[in-house]
Amino acid sequence: MKNLLKYFIGIFILCLSVNTFSQEFACVELINYVKKEGREIGSVSSIQLINSSWLKKVTCYNIDGNLAVIANIKTNDYSLYGKDYIFCGITSYNWNAFNNSLYLLNSTYGELFHKYIFDYKCDCY
Repeated sequence: MKNLLKYFIGIFILCLSVNTFSQEFACVELINYVKKEGREIGSVSSIQLINSSWLKKVTCYNIDGNLAVIANIKTNDYSLYGKDYIFCGITSYNWNAFNNSLYLLNSTYGELFHKYIFDYKCDCY
């Protein structure tokens, strides 16, 4: 009877851990998947962001009807390279407002990114 109880407790813990960890994604894997399987629908290039102190490139992808934004963010002020971050569940309105409102709102891309994209950081590690 004790062995049977230990068996069921072990199975319960195994099921719990599999369920918990299966819902988390590595951001790098998610970024690679979106870049490979998604369709690029627009971007703000490094040339357009030349005056930004932290953004290097921002690209929007359509993946199965959902929008995801991958932003390459500078690691420091003097870096030639940045790190990719992914933002999920972006609405078309938010992407268009970020991508097209620079001159209309007299704002910087950094300000627009914070207003329309930043709050949609994907739940990944």
